[in-house]
Amino acid sequence: MYDLIVLGGGPGGYNAAERAAHAGLKTLVFEGRELGGVCLNEGCVPTKTLLYSAKIFDYTKHGEAYGVKCQGSSIDHAFVVNRKNKVVKQLTGGVAMQLKSAGAEVVREFAVIKGRDADGAFTVEAAGKEYKTARLLICTGSDAVVPPIDGLRESVANGFAMTNREILDMTTVPQNLTVIGGGVIGLEMASYFCSIGSNVTVVEMLDHIAGPTDGEISKILFKNYQKKGVNFILGAKVVSVKDGKVSYEKDGKVEAVSADKVLVSIGRRAHTQGVGLESIGVLTERGAIVTDECCRTSVPGVWAAGDVNGKSMLAHTAYREGEVAVANMLGKKEKVNYLSIPSVIYTNPEVASVGETSESVKAKGLDAKTVSVTLKYSGRYVAENEGGDGIVKLVIDKEHNTLLGVHMIGNYASEIIYGAAMMVEKQMRVDDVKKLVFPHPTVCEVIREAMFQA
Repeated sequence: MYDLIVLGGGPGGYNAAERAAHAGLKTLVFEGRELGGVCLNEGCVPTKTLLYSAKIFDYTKHGEAYGVKCQGSSIDHAFVVNRKNKVVKQLTGGVAMQLKSAGAEVVREFAVIKGRDADGAFTVEAAGKEYKTARLLICTGSDAVVPPIDGLRESVANGFAMTNREILDMTTVPQNLTVIGGGVIGLEMASYFCSIGSNVTVVEMLDHIAGPTDGEISKILFKNYQKKGVNFILGAKVVSVKDGKVSYEKDGKVEAVSADKVLVSIGRRAHTQGVGLESIGVLTERGAIVTDECCRTSVPGVWAAGDVNGKSMLAHTAYREGEVAVANMLGKKEKVNYLSIPSVIYTNPEVASVGETSESVKAKGLDAKTVSVTLKYSGRYVAENEGGDGIVKLVIDKEHNTLLGVHMIGNYASEIIYGAAMMVEKQMRVDDVKKLVFPHPTVCEVIREAMFQA
């Protein structure tokens, strides 16, 4: 009999299991693949490993503006992929050690919920063996969406088309790569393969890239990608993927782009099939588990964290959700504040955002103002970015003068945004932020400058 069984060893699951075990709960984690989930094995960490190699390669190609000349540089993509595998192996091994050190048990099998006893205990089955627990935490993650486009599933089966899982293991560089979807995954992979020599075309159904990213920043990122050499086809619906082509409909006409490989990156879907949710009556909507701000499901004693609830498919969101779930199991009243969760696109330049955007405040009818400030107010940014066009944008509540959102495009944005997230989380007023002392010269001090301009 366990105090807690966790289904899934991704960010939400392994972090929550470690917290629960440290708190004294007898904890068991089931994971049928590798510990670390999508993020560590085929998402966040592998892509950043590749992107860092591409950034170094870009420096060798474009160093003249800084007085650095490097002739004959090249990139060994197969070596980069092998290094990625080494990084992943090191980190997944670290996760296993953390769980062992905390006292949490791990079973490397897929598990299915079989039901609930009259005394309230849940039964979970894995590899023909049954386990009992007082509580369940469901962290089964998500899967890449492969829509019913003509020829797409056959193309995935024969290797012409790939999801994020397959492309990260590809050791050759396609001459022509077509990316279906201009969201985070699509843009990061477009950035990498464009840098290392592929002719990259991104086909996106919307009239802009980067999904819900602030519109002004999305346009700046778009210009940077175009300058880099990525070709975009916006406002286009893909109708078929086969015979070495991706066909799309745009403005009433069907056209096609040739491709050696195709990346399908149009989103992810919560993994709830085959988990056994129906055996205990867990409520789902649109395939995702319904949870409240405490990560509770419709069934007492059952929580869910991470992509499986469909709220915010980010690893750091999963970390926080798992922690909140465990805290509530232990009688502490904690909640997840989804409005203060930051997001990052690790392109070059980086994009980082937290809170409300210009578009979201209009949609919600909030009385807010925005202010955009060029990063050229930062001496460090000017020193490190010849011709850079980065900005920081604030969204401010007019009535209370509190910070509702911060959005950046430029180097170091990913490392700066956590500070902005704290400001949004604490609902700091502009006048309060103006009193903070930022180190000089740094890029982050532009946030303070923006406060004065606001």
